[in-house]
Amino acid sequence: MLPRRPAVTRLADTVAGELEKRILEGSLKPGDLLPSERDLALELGVSRPSLREAIQKLAAKGLLRTHHGSGTSVTDRLEAHFVDPWQDMLNGHPLLQQDLLEFRQMLESQAAYLAAERALDVDIQRLDLAYAALERTYASDDLQACIDRDVAFHQVIAEAAQNVLIGHLSASLMRVIHGHVSGNLEHLHAQPKRWDQLQAQHHAIWQAIREHRPEEAARAARSHIEFVRQSMQDSARDDERRLSAMRRLGTLTSVSP
Repeated sequence: MLPRRPAVTRLADTVAGELEKRILEGSLKPGDLLPSERDLALELGVSRPSLREAIQKLAAKGLLRTHHGSGTSVTDRLEAHFVDPWQDMLNGHPLLQQDLLEFRQMLESQAAYLAAERALDVDIQRLDLAYAALERTYASDDLQACIDRDVAFHQVIAEAAQNVLIGHLSASLMRVIHGHVSGNLEHLHAQPKRWDQLQAQHHAIWQAIREHRPEEAARAARSHIEFVRQSMQDSARDDERRLSAMRRLGTLTSVSP
């Protein structure tokens, strides 16, 4: 009996594997457009027909989407199946917010620990850029930019952990709670002392990671999320007091002659 020949890996499968790896590691993110077919084929050293076949394979998996006339983009398939149902559940069951924050605390403290332990020079450079951008927005009145930079800073840390699941779960989680993060930052921005505390916490996380101190980085991340949790709780209480006061005002108005 003749020995079985090893399976021959087709070039298109190799190319598809390379592109899939880039999506997994986060170097290609949801919404990103792939380079032109000509440029990408040159970069990968393959023919354009092989590249087209590879793109078709990933499109069939739902990882890429081709738009006629505007190129091929990365889908959010790795995140959407997590995000959509949990956003609906969070809207319907506000108490889940505490569970999500607890999960975020575990995820981000572990991400900070691993980032401090594993980050390469290029990761530290990205972290420095993300932190510098965040610092610039602290001094501005552009709160939306600050929210975006805050989310980006934490995502860079997650990606520096060199764990693809942490990177994608972090991105998914931030999408789920984005509205709550925005509301919390608006609440903090109105309180200069607490806004300064928030800045100090981000500085502590950034410094511990770039100096490769895992335990300290994890501790700083845990303290930061605990501060966020307490702040969200305070904000919810303030909102309830405000609504209660408005209801009392409405009652008084309705019985006035």
